[in-house]
Amino acid sequence: MRIVDFHCDALSKLLRDEELTFEGNKPGALDVTYGKLRESGTLLQAFAVYISTSRADEQQIDPILESIDLFYEKVLTLPDMRLVRSAADLEACIADGKTGALLSLEGIKGLQGRESMLRILYRLGVRAAGFTWNDANWSADGVMEPRGGGLTAKGAEFVRACNELGIIIDVSHMSERAFWDTAGLSSKPIIASHSNAQALCAHPRNLTDLQIRAIIECGGLIGITYVPYFVRSDGGATIDDVLAHIDHICSLGGENHLMLGSDFDGIERYVESLTHPGQVEMLREAMLRRFSEPLTERILSGNAVAFLKNNLPAE
Repeated sequence: MRIVDFHCDALSKLLRDEELTFEGNKPGALDVTYGKLRESGTLLQAFAVYISTSRADEQQIDPILESIDLFYEKVLTLPDMRLVRSAADLEACIADGKTGALLSLEGIKGLQGRESMLRILYRLGVRAAGFTWNDANWSADGVMEPRGGGLTAKGAEFVRACNELGIIIDVSHMSERAFWDTAGLSSKPIIASHSNAQALCAHPRNLTDLQIRAIIECGGLIGITYVPYFVRSDGGATIDDVLAHIDHICSLGGENHLMLGSDFDGIERYVESLTHPGQVEMLREAMLRRFSEPLTERILSGNAVAFLKNNLPAE
């Protein structure tokens, strides 16, 4: 069984430390490395472009472009990594045993409302976009913004633009009101790349049952994440606690709408025995003890592969 992981923040660490390489030249610095991806049999890893709010230029396009340059220069130059921009690219990874790399945005603040920038990023390979991080920007409120606003008029225009271009919209960091605005406006399925169930862990970054059902009904995907305080309120999470979130979403009809969204390299604490891609094998073994082999395979990769074949450009 190969693995699809729809969220990691390795690019953010590469952007912070210019001496760091994706080959893991500084042991322990990166959760996700080339070696760990290949060793774990990862079929596809999504790489998020996240610009820290601590950067003076975080509202500019420059660090986004620098991150994409690092993606091309430090990730895609490695021999068994392949850029995934289309369903055909994904099929080639499956056929050739390569590890696909999909480029996503975690926040669009730096685009400054310019659709021309969105088009340029699409041409550079971006295929998924979360509009916000936790705070607010010109497009929408993030989930931790106290006022809890929804999409702005410009944000609504960007929903339509993403639909037209073929960029998958990621709602993981959106405020609840922005989530519902987006779900109502998008003509394409939406995803939550790295969120769990609020019913089991009442963190604002998790999804309510109504949100989970809405994603299921539109044909979207929910990426189970390993952020320990999204798994259990006290942060002392185990793999069994992760499985409980899978169970809950399945109980809502989500068997064909679950995937993985680790958030590796975006966290400093970990679920016990789940600290890098190589340890996802332990999650797989635990899943096989609780779930059927076909369901386990669908969650590890099958659901995401089917979704991407339907929602990426054909060629």
